[in-house]
Amino acid sequence: MPVVTCIEDLRELARKRVARAIFDYVDRGSYSEATLNANRADLESLALRQRVGIDVDKRSTRVLMAGQEARMPVALAPAGLTGLNWADGEILAARAAERFGVPFTLSTMSICSIEDVAGGVAKPFWFQLYVMRDRGFSASLIERAKIAGCSALVLTLDLQVQGQRHRDLKNGLAVPPTLTLGTALDVLRKPGWALNVLRGKRKSFGNLEGRIPDASSLTTLSQWIAGQFDPTLSWKDVEWVKGLWGGKLILKGILDAEDASIAAGLGVDAIVVSNHGGRQLDGAVSSIRALPEVAEAVKGKTEVWFDGGIRSGQDVLKALALGASATMIGRAFLYGLGAMGEAGVTRALEIIRAELDVTMALCGLRDVKDASPAILRA
Repeated sequence: MPVVTCIEDLRELARKRVARAIFDYVDRGSYSEATLNANRADLESLALRQRVGIDVDKRSTRVLMAGQEARMPVALAPAGLTGLNWADGEILAARAAERFGVPFTLSTMSICSIEDVAGGVAKPFWFQLYVMRDRGFSASLIERAKIAGCSALVLTLDLQVQGQRHRDLKNGLAVPPTLTLGTALDVLRKPGWALNVLRGKRKSFGNLEGRIPDASSLTTLSQWIAGQFDPTLSWKDVEWVKGLWGGKLILKGILDAEDASIAAGLGVDAIVVSNHGGRQLDGAVSSIRALPEVAEAVKGKTEVWFDGGIRSGQDVLKALALGASATMIGRAFLYGLGAMGEAGVTRALEIIRAELDVTMALCGLRDVKDASPAILRA
């Protein structure tokens, strides 16, 4: 087994192991990928301020995220098709997060269902919701999340229409993968991945299987999904979801100060500054550039979290310095899952926490909650 020292090591292992269509689905972005690349470039451009002569013994990375204790200010973000990176991937990621001590968020577009994951963990997890044209189906997902004991609902707002991801089209991505000559050759080169995924509980969207009228085949199921993203989504729908759910509500996909003010006024528990990992509006501002103005607009009325390009503990600390109280990671844990299954997710979390801890010490911090713009160089 190769020595894994950073998230990039996990990414490279996942690239070698996972079928290209699935790896590219995780790794790539929309259109020219300008926003995807800006997420990383703008984080990397921030310089930390090294401090010495300060007692940094007995450091703490613990925080509360929407009232839930977390070992570090990081939650696993919702990610579609997680279970095609590794069999039963959602269950494995949820277990890794539970054992490590951070929240896990299950996507509506997961392979394993809400019920599958609930049966595989001992503690509550979070569920991510898309409000679809079929409001009755959205309401049924909320009810299922309640029954499963989910402790928070993450409502994603920035997929009312879907941005085009060129690589997915070129790879013929479908669920399960469409068997073209290119995908057949790729699968033949990745027999370990293919055999692994075939052993999983499910091969399609678990939350949707058997729930959609007249969805007698994968083709009709996919057509139903494609028609369900709803351009009429409005703040009234957010209020509707809030009323139905009645518990902790987190809004993901906020990138504008005006939207942040509206969201805070609705009394939600947290908002996530996110551009969907550079997978939606290409040319949008990077999440880290949007973060300070969003935090300023909210002024403590609700928690502000950050999502977009995190590959290290240093990235986490930079986000906290610019106004976030916590973060979410997507690709970083998916690389770990694709590389090594549950152990890979755990390794990704270990890497980020160790980097965060060391970086805090070298910036003169003992408690992660004390991060501020003072730890960044002008």
